[in-house]
Amino acid sequence: MTITLKKSLYRYEFSRGLALLDKRFFKPMPKLKVALIFGGKSTEHQISVLSATSILEKIDKQKYDLRLVKIDIKGNWFLLPGLDITEASTHPITLIPGTNGANILNTSTGQVLDEIDVAFPVLHGVFGEDGTIQGLFKMVNVAFVGCGVFASSACMDKDYTKRILRDADIAIAPYVTLTRADQMTFEEVDRKLGAPLFIKPASLGSSVGVKKVNNKEEFDIALREGFEFDVKVIVEPNIEGREIECAVLGNEHPKGSLPGEIVTQSEFYSFESKYVDKDDAAIQIPVDLPDDQIKLIRETAVRAYQALGCEGLARVDFFLTSDGAAMINEINTIPGFTNISMYPKMWEATGIGYTELLDHLIELGLERYQKEQGLKTVSPESL
Repeated sequence: MTITLKKSLYRYEFSRGLALLDKRFFKPMPKLKVALIFGGKSTEHQISVLSATSILEKIDKQKYDLRLVKIDIKGNWFLLPGLDITEASTHPITLIPGTNGANILNTSTGQVLDEIDVAFPVLHGVFGEDGTIQGLFKMVNVAFVGCGVFASSACMDKDYTKRILRDADIAIAPYVTLTRADQMTFEEVDRKLGAPLFIKPASLGSSVGVKKVNNKEEFDIALREGFEFDVKVIVEPNIEGREIECAVLGNEHPKGSLPGEIVTQSEFYSFESKYVDKDDAAIQIPVDLPDDQIKLIRETAVRAYQALGCEGLARVDFFLTSDGAAMINEINTIPGFTNISMYPKMWEATGIGYTELLDHLIELGLERYQKEQGLKTVSPESL
């Protein structure tokens, strides 16, 4: 698979080449100023820090002028003084509209500290991949990596993800959505779906708050705990099958990677399996499946991506049953980028290395921004 970088990145390569030919007449173009934004006030704060650490190690610093922006667990923004994620936060900041991008404003002094061309959010969970910060980026008129407002919000909420996929005639696991106002009992849900059941907060990731239940007592406890994280929860039956994932990359013409498989010793792929007990889960990329099933998974992942209006990137998670049926579990619009994360590993197996992948993501953000700049935002009568 080949994805071609476009002009906005080519010009930097070309200008550096000219500068090497004759420094008396040519000067290299300035690097793109990229703000790597990480942390955030979600249950996945520390995973975001790990993802940002991996990106910082792999990104081509000859191409990009990087800024590290840390959001602490209370939601305060800080500009770090250098490129060390472990350094203490020094400048409290916010983003405001600039001339060609966004300005970084020191909220204590009112001084503009810097400007950025592209925001690269690596914020997992709420306030990061749920459309909130994407709306901020659009308000301050800066290009950004990843899905837009609607797709981020819709994919974050598993209830609405399933509704949209179902309407697009894409297979999903059976489910029930419950809020605090719902009075559905364990017996009613059991009759509808069949125990054992999985209860999960509708808008969290990394398997936070997910519980497997077999009886009324476990059901009631899991519901109470689920509502500590979210205003609604999803209840699903236990799906006997393999857990398959596929990475998708692109804007108007997305492509799916070779899929991978997660094999865990636990009852399900929990937070501990992902990030704590590294011996609990094994990853196989590419997955051991017949070519026709691999083709089906890649095509279905792209269909789901497009149905939800995704751009930039997303990871599509499947259940593959023993009879060969593939149903989508969920879609993650800012998947992990740690050194053990599936998304970059699947693209590496498909032929795109980690550093090149970051180039593509930045380019896709710029491409979308340039397209949106050509859209009309006011009526002719108001001009």
